[in-house]
Amino acid sequence: MVRIPPAPPTHADLRVAVVRSRFNEEVTARLASGAVAAFRAAGIPAAQIFELEVAGAIELAFAADLAIRDLGVDAVACVGAVIRGDTDHYEHVCRIAGDAIARVALDRQVPVAFGVLTCDDEAQALARAGGAAGNKGTDAARTALELALLARATRAHGRS
Repeated sequence: MVRIPPAPPTHADLRVAVVRSRFNEEVTARLASGAVAAFRAAGIPAAQIFELEVAGAIELAFAADLAIRDLGVDAVACVGAVIRGDTDHYEHVCRIAGDAIARVALDRQVPVAFGVLTCDDEAQALARAGGAAGNKGTDAARTALELALLARATRAHGRS
Protein backbone atom coordinates (compact mmCIF):
# COMPACT_ATOMS: atom_id res chain seq x y z
CA MET A 1 0.00 0.00 0.00
CA VAL A 2 1.24 3.45 -0.88
CA ARG A 3 -0.18 6.30 1.12
CA ILE A 4 -0.19 9.56 -0.81
CA PRO A 5 1.16 12.23 1.52
CA PRO A 6 -0.34 15.66 1.16
CA ALA A 7 1.64 18.02 -1.00
CA PRO A 8 3.51 20.73 0.84
CA PRO A 9 0.99 23.45 1.67
CA THR A 10 2.30 25.99 -0.80
CA HIS A 11 -0.44 27.86 -2.54
CA ALA A 12 1.45 30.85 -3.89
CA ASP A 13 1.71 29.34 -7.37
CA LEU A 14 -1.97 28.41 -7.65
CA ARG A 15 -4.46 30.29 -9.80
CA VAL A 16 -7.97 30.18 -8.39
CA ALA A 17 -11.41 31.56 -9.10
CA VAL A 18 -14.44 32.56 -7.08
CA VAL A 19 -17.59 32.29 -9.16
CA ARG A 20 -20.55 34.06 -7.55
CA SER A 21 -24.20 34.32 -8.44
CA ARG A 22 -25.79 37.74 -8.07
CA PHE A 23 -29.20 36.39 -7.12
CA ASN A 24 -29.63 36.98 -3.35
CA GLU A 25 -26.75 39.44 -3.60
CA GLU A 26 -26.55 40.40 0.07
CA VAL A 27 -25.80 36.77 0.89
CA THR A 28 -23.62 35.91 -2.09
CA ALA A 29 -21.39 38.98 -1.72
CA ARG A 30 -20.57 37.81 1.81
CA LEU A 31 -19.87 34.28 0.59
CA ALA A 32 -17.55 35.58 -2.12
CA SER A 33 -15.71 37.82 0.35
CA GLY A 34 -15.17 34.82 2.59
CA ALA A 35 -13.82 32.76 -0.31
CA VAL A 36 -11.43 35.49 -1.44
CA ALA A 37 -10.23 36.00 2.14
CA ALA A 38 -9.55 32.26 2.50
CA PHE A 39 -7.55 32.21 -0.72
CA ARG A 40 -5.55 35.27 0.39
CA ALA A 41 -4.96 33.76 3.86
CA ALA A 42 -3.55 30.68 2.13
CA GLY A 43 -0.91 32.86 0.47
CA ILE A 44 -2.38 33.19 -3.00
CA PRO A 45 -1.51 36.59 -4.48
CA ALA A 46 -4.46 38.81 -5.40
CA ALA A 47 -3.35 38.79 -9.05
CA GLN A 48 -3.96 35.01 -9.14
CA ILE A 49 -7.50 35.17 -7.76
CA PHE A 50 -10.16 35.69 -10.41
CA GLU A 51 -13.70 36.72 -9.55
CA LEU A 52 -16.54 36.01 -11.95
CA GLU A 53 -20.22 36.89 -11.50
CA VAL A 54 -23.25 35.28 -13.06
CA ALA A 55 -26.98 35.81 -12.75
CA GLY A 56 -27.95 32.78 -10.69
CA ALA A 57 -26.98 29.40 -9.30
CA ILE A 58 -27.61 27.47 -12.52
CA GLU A 59 -25.08 29.61 -14.37
CA LEU A 60 -22.27 28.95 -11.87
CA ALA A 61 -21.10 25.77 -13.59
CA PHE A 62 -20.73 27.45 -16.98
CA ALA A 63 -18.60 30.23 -15.48
CA ALA A 64 -16.51 27.69 -13.53
CA ASP A 65 -15.84 25.87 -16.79
CA LEU A 66 -14.80 29.15 -18.45
CA ALA A 67 -12.43 29.92 -15.57
CA ILE A 68 -10.78 26.53 -15.94
CA ARG A 69 -10.62 26.59 -19.73
CA ASP A 70 -9.78 30.23 -20.41
CA LEU A 71 -8.05 31.41 -17.22
CA GLY A 72 -6.23 28.17 -16.43
CA VAL A 73 -7.24 28.10 -12.78
CA ASP A 74 -6.25 25.21 -10.52
CA ALA A 75 -9.37 25.40 -8.34
CA VAL A 76 -12.76 27.10 -8.25
CA ALA A 77 -15.09 28.01 -5.41
CA CYS A 78 -18.67 28.40 -6.62
CA VAL A 79 -20.84 30.44 -4.25
CA GLY A 80 -24.53 31.21 -4.43
CA ALA A 81 -27.73 31.16 -2.44
CA VAL A 82 -30.98 29.45 -3.33
CA ILE A 83 -33.77 30.29 -0.90
CA ARG A 84 -36.95 28.23 -0.83
CA GLY A 85 -40.04 29.93 -2.20
CA ASP A 86 -43.67 28.97 -2.62
CA THR A 87 -43.11 26.76 -5.69
CA ASP A 88 -41.02 23.72 -6.50
CA HIS A 89 -38.65 25.90 -8.57
CA TYR A 90 -36.24 25.76 -5.59
CA GLU A 91 -35.89 21.98 -5.90
CA HIS A 92 -35.07 22.17 -9.61
CA VAL A 93 -32.52 24.98 -9.24
CA CYS A 94 -30.71 23.20 -6.39
CA ARG A 95 -30.54 19.92 -8.30
CA ILE A 96 -29.43 21.43 -11.59
CA ALA A 97 -26.79 23.65 -9.95
CA GLY A 98 -25.34 20.82 -7.89
CA ASP A 99 -25.26 18.34 -10.75
CA ALA A 100 -23.73 20.82 -13.18
CA ILE A 101 -21.00 21.97 -10.78
CA ALA A 102 -20.05 18.35 -10.04
CA ARG A 103 -19.97 17.60 -13.76
CA VAL A 104 -17.54 20.44 -14.45
CA ALA A 105 -15.19 19.19 -11.74
CA LEU A 106 -15.28 15.63 -13.03
CA ASP A 107 -15.10 16.53 -16.73
CA ARG A 108 -12.26 19.02 -16.28
CA GLN A 109 -10.48 17.14 -13.46
CA VAL A 110 -10.11 20.41 -11.57
CA PRO A 111 -11.53 21.00 -8.08
CA VAL A 112 -14.79 22.93 -8.20
CA ALA A 113 -16.17 23.35 -4.69
CA PHE A 114 -19.91 23.67 -4.08
CA GLY A 115 -20.49 26.70 -1.87
CA VAL A 116 -24.13 27.18 -2.81
CA LEU A 117 -26.44 27.66 0.13
CA THR A 118 -29.81 25.91 -0.09
CA CYS A 119 -31.88 27.44 2.69
CA ASP A 120 -35.48 27.79 3.77
CA ASP A 121 -35.22 31.53 4.41
CA GLU A 122 -32.91 34.52 4.25
CA ALA A 123 -32.07 34.33 7.97
CA GLN A 124 -30.61 30.84 7.49
CA ALA A 125 -28.63 32.05 4.49
CA LEU A 126 -27.20 35.06 6.31
CA ALA A 127 -26.22 32.86 9.25
CA ARG A 128 -24.15 30.75 6.82
CA ALA A 129 -22.69 33.77 5.02
CA GLY A 130 -20.53 35.11 7.80
CA GLY A 131 -23.06 34.90 10.63
CA ALA A 132 -23.47 32.48 13.51
CA ALA A 133 -22.97 29.40 11.29
CA GLY A 134 -19.70 30.62 9.77
CA ASN A 135 -19.04 31.42 6.14
CA LYS A 136 -19.65 28.64 3.64
CA GLY A 137 -17.76 30.65 0.99
CA THR A 138 -14.67 30.36 3.18
CA ASP A 139 -15.33 26.63 3.53
CA ALA A 140 -15.69 26.22 -0.24
CA ALA A 141 -12.38 27.97 -0.90
CA ARG A 142 -10.59 25.83 1.69
CA THR A 143 -12.09 22.67 0.18
CA ALA A 144 -11.00 23.71 -3.31
CA LEU A 145 -7.46 24.32 -2.05
CA GLU A 146 -7.33 20.98 -0.25
CA LEU A 147 -8.39 19.18 -3.42
CA ALA A 148 -5.90 21.15 -5.53
CA LEU A 149 -3.11 19.98 -3.22
CA LEU A 150 -4.41 16.41 -3.37
CA ALA A 151 -4.40 16.56 -7.18
CA ARG A 152 -0.83 17.86 -7.12
CA ALA A 153 0.24 15.07 -4.75
CA THR A 154 -1.35 12.30 -6.80
CA ARG A 155 0.20 13.61 -10.01
CA ALA A 156 3.59 13.62 -8.27
CA HIS A 157 3.13 9.94 -7.38
CA GLY A 158 1.59 8.88 -10.66
CA ARG A 159 3.12 7.00 -13.53
CA SER A 160 5.71 8.79 -15.59
